[in-house]
Amino acid sequence: MSSKKNKTELYELGEFQLIDRLTESFKPKNASTAFGIGDDCAVISPKGKKMVVTTDLLLEGIHFDLTYFPLKHLGYKSVIVNISDVYAMNATPTQITVSLGISKRFCVEDLEDLYAGIKLACDRYGVDLVGGDTSSSFTGLTISITAIGEVNESDIVYRSGAQVNDLICVTGNLGAAYMGLQLLEREKRVFESNSTAKPELKEYEYILERILKPEARKNFIEELKEKGIKPTSMIDISDGLSSELLHICKNSEKGCRIYIEKIPIDEQTSQMAEELGIEPTVAALNGGEDYELLFTVPISTLETITQMKGVSIIGHITEQSTGAYLVTQSNDEIKLTAQGWNSLKKE
Repeated sequence: MSSKKNKTELYELGEFQLIDRLTESFKPKNASTAFGIGDDCAVISPKGKKMVVTTDLLLEGIHFDLTYFPLKHLGYKSVIVNISDVYAMNATPTQITVSLGISKRFCVEDLEDLYAGIKLACDRYGVDLVGGDTSSSFTGLTISITAIGEVNESDIVYRSGAQVNDLICVTGNLGAAYMGLQLLEREKRVFESNSTAKPELKEYEYILERILKPEARKNFIEELKEKGIKPTSMIDISDGLSSELLHICKNSEKGCRIYIEKIPIDEQTSQMAEELGIEPTVAALNGGEDYELLFTVPISTLETITQMKGVSIIGHITEQSTGAYLVTQSNDEIKLTAQGWNSLKKE
């Protein structure tokens, strides 16, 4: 939370003045935003395209910890987790709405920090803020964002289109966000036992950024279109590689083989995993929150995909009857299981 001395209590403004203050700097960027903030509803006119809609709910104590999560970073990430889903449909994000549940421990300046991060993400990805809601909360901070995107009907990519012999590909690298989270949790425990201790975060800037300020893969979607490649299936990696790949296999009614040595893992991820006694591959398979894209393409695109910077081919699609397996360097096969994030798991 903000450490500024001069704090404006929420009641001093009231709901509508608060919304005006937080959103006055947001100006429309997309032609499809016919009318944004200022009436009972926004008006969106996609002009012949299909609209895609997605919503994510972020709860304090479940999805984020304000002990180490700056509000500006949280605002930015809240937008990214939504528009990443839009890109996973091969669509372009155009609008968002933001709804907040706010406890009395937050002041206006805290929310301005949060909205500064939201605006930074909107500006960077060309998205319009067109509405939302605010309410009081007894349980800390709740953030609900709905993202809207546009796509030509012929360009939509679902999870269900993977075909036998398709290449399985991922963007970027995996497991970094999870290891960044483990580092922050470790330093939080140290601080709780010794408030004078200084956090040991040097040399781990990359994995910290991956958990606190991830990016969506806009550049990759644009490059695929430039090269004339439409994935046969696609999903963003929010719950871990294993879970997401099993979604594709289930929806496409196919099996798969991925190869352990092909899974891209950053050096900082491996270093942090070794320090904490965690197998890096486990972090990559089950960690989640990487917001990379997992997708399949026809084998005929092999040469083009191989030349794309930041894309790794990690396996191929098989018949459903063969199952979904991870292949080790000694050619042993390990059945893939969904061990990623489950918000409803039994305690």
